[in-house]
Amino acid sequence: MAVTDFFAGEIATELLKQLVLISAKAWKYKSIADKLVALIEDILPTIKEIQYSGVELPPHRQTQIGMLSNTLEKGKKLTEKVLSSRRWNLYRQLTLARKMEKLEKAISDFLKNQILAHILADVHLLRINSDVRFDRVDRSLEKMTEHLGSMKIGGGGMIMDAMKLAEATMELETNNDSEKFGVGLEMGKKKVKKMLFNAEERLIGISGMGGVGKTTLARELERDDEVRCHFENRILFLTVSQSPILEELRAHIWGFLTGYEGNPVPNWNLQYEGGFKTQKLVILDDVWTREALDRLTCNIPGCTTLVVSRSKLTEPKATYDVEVLREDEAVSLFCLCAFGQKSVPSGFSKSLVEQVAKECKGLPLALKVTGASLKDRPEKYWEGALQRLSRGEPADETHETRLLHQMEASLENLDPTTKECFLDLGAFPEDRKIPVDVLINMWIEIHDLEEANAFATLVDLSHKNLLTLGKDPRLGSSYASYYDVFVTQHDVLRDLALHLCNKGKVNRRDRLLMPKRELVLPREWGRNSDEPYSAQIVSIHTGEMDEMDWSDFDMEFPKAEILILNFSSDKYVLPPFITKMSKLRVLVIINNGMSPAVLDDFSIFANLSKLRSLWLERVHVPELSNTTVPLKNLHKMSLILCKINNSFDQTGADLANIFPKLGDLTIDHCDDLVALPSSICGMTSLNSLSITNCPRLGALPKKLSKLQALEILRLYACPELQKLPVEICELPRLKYLDISQCVSLSSLPEEIGKLKTLEKIDMRECCLSGRLSSAVSLESLRHVICDKDVAFMWEEVEKAVPGLKIEAAEKCFNLDWLDE
Repeated sequence: MAVTDFFAGEIATELLKQLVLISAKAWKYKSIADKLVALIEDILPTIKEIQYSGVELPPHRQTQIGMLSNTLEKGKKLTEKVLSSRRWNLYRQLTLARKMEKLEKAISDFLKNQILAHILADVHLLRINSDVRFDRVDRSLEKMTEHLGSMKIGGGGMIMDAMKLAEATMELETNNDSEKFGVGLEMGKKKVKKMLFNAEERLIGISGMGGVGKTTLARELERDDEVRCHFENRILFLTVSQSPILEELRAHIWGFLTGYEGNPVPNWNLQYEGGFKTQKLVILDDVWTREALDRLTCNIPGCTTLVVSRSKLTEPKATYDVEVLREDEAVSLFCLCAFGQKSVPSGFSKSLVEQVAKECKGLPLALKVTGASLKDRPEKYWEGALQRLSRGEPADETHETRLLHQMEASLENLDPTTKECFLDLGAFPEDRKIPVDVLINMWIEIHDLEEANAFATLVDLSHKNLLTLGKDPRLGSSYASYYDVFVTQHDVLRDLALHLCNKGKVNRRDRLLMPKRELVLPREWGRNSDEPYSAQIVSIHTGEMDEMDWSDFDMEFPKAEILILNFSSDKYVLPPFITKMSKLRVLVIINNGMSPAVLDDFSIFANLSKLRSLWLERVHVPELSNTTVPLKNLHKMSLILCKINNSFDQTGADLANIFPKLGDLTIDHCDDLVALPSSICGMTSLNSLSITNCPRLGALPKKLSKLQALEILRLYACPELQKLPVEICELPRLKYLDISQCVSLSSLPEEIGKLKTLEKIDMRECCLSGRLSSAVSLESLRHVICDKDVAFMWEEVEKAVPGLKIEAAEKCFNLDWLDE
């Protein structure tokens, strides 16, 4: 759920209006109404900045801001009752007055807990995450938290001061890395700022070749104090990419400009007369075609668009062409990435460093990646790298192609398996988040890696700046889940992976990949369909596909082990050649459209006898029945943002028979899941069960104790779940229980002490009460995460269980008192 969803209808603004009416008309409530008006006026600007940031926050931040939204919504209903109450009903007036006092206290407590400060800091962190290294951001966040922890944020204007301090701290602590990426951009910043401040220019361009620093310049402008002041922090940054979903981007822009999410986007070719009292800036990064630019720009007074592209898409007088770095700038940037300082360190060959830097031809991204790959390497290794860089530059290729050859040299220090894992990243669409879980599953199956080694490879690639690993506190922790953690990759690095994968005859390639999204498959594939394909990984990225679209592609894939289908459509016919993929082990189906897609011909799954991992995202899951052909080797299944419908009918299919070896089941953000079928309890091989972000899930099957192999049970963010069945205490191998943000859950089973193998419980933001006398028997328990208000429940357990850590999380707010 996006941040803006929590503020649909401008709840806070409407509440503010009603409070002003109460203050003016209802004298008995005037004092408390005035206090509430002051509070809400202070938080509205912060809410607006979060709302218009264009950033999707992590689930726990969305839940926190959703709690504030619920408070404001209930406050709005309360003010309606106050305005409609009759003067003679003194008892009702007294009751409403007390509730208004509690409303004021709840909002005040919310602000004192600094949640909005943390959320806004997360917004800025996510917006600079592509420019700042993971480890530096981590340190800056720790220091920022120290600053925020010492603040006392009350109901006045101090909350905005906290926001400013959070921003300033973030900018200060990331300055060293910003220096790396900002080398040589000062002149460009001055020129583009001059164009931005020119009232006559409404469409401004930044152009240059890939990797030259266009996006870096745009990010620097986005964070520039003068630019932010000129546009009063009303700036939206969007990445368009080579094959964008334009309607989705148009909806984002329209919501940012007008403040109305979800409304139909008008015909932008028409003059919009409304205009804005304040200037707004839309930055469109990585725009490839004039057609895409025309679809995403609108003629609205007060709106300025900055377009960043490899091509010149704007008028010459309104375009700044980013140049490669001068020799001295290039050496400084290279040294910063290789040595952590602007100059060559004492004792190291200055001539060798300058020669290697020169081979990067002043291209910032090549300097960054090559410098990082040579960090901490001996001079002899540098000499070999210099030779490889020199040999990889054919004179008859374009500068961008030479970049790919130079970038290839930066992969030479990777071990063969890590390099293969890097090349696998070319199987995913550009500028799309790649689920970490999908990557790790792929690498486990095709490269025979253990899960821990696959994760280590991911971190290694991140540290070498070959991908960007999303900042998430769960990364690397015990029992962490990765289905909602993502990585991204710069388009030049993806181009490198594609360049290396697409060498040789198409039928002989180990990976058959589509470079960009197209309506149908490449013609080259169809022309060579008379010969079997050798690809182990097949990746297809299209729009809607039907039977006719597949008719010219009767291909055979006798060696295919991984198939990735990315599409954007409400309906999709699965490729018939799946039936010939007898060795298929991993199937990933991701719909990037706006609504779940209907998949046709699921019967072809009958031939996938070796399938071990299935990922379905934003699709309608087909109904299962006892006639469904069993997937006898399926070990892991993930249903993300899917419509379950009648797939898990309580009296229908025997899931244990259909999935006899399933060990890991994840159901996330499936908003129509009401209950789990009882037959799931027969899946004796199930090791991990994750039912998360399912708002309608009300109960669990009572026979869960039959899941004798279950070690991990995640029930994160299921707000309608009211209790856990007592049978859960009979699980003999359960190690991890996550019930965080199950706000309706009031207690744990008294027999929880029977879980002798339980090692960790996450119960943050759960309004639990009472002590658990049997919990002192949890001899294996090592870590409990809970709210401060319920930490007392574990005092006796902490004394009885050696080494137990009780971690107090942020306070949970109970809003039940606002209900009538």
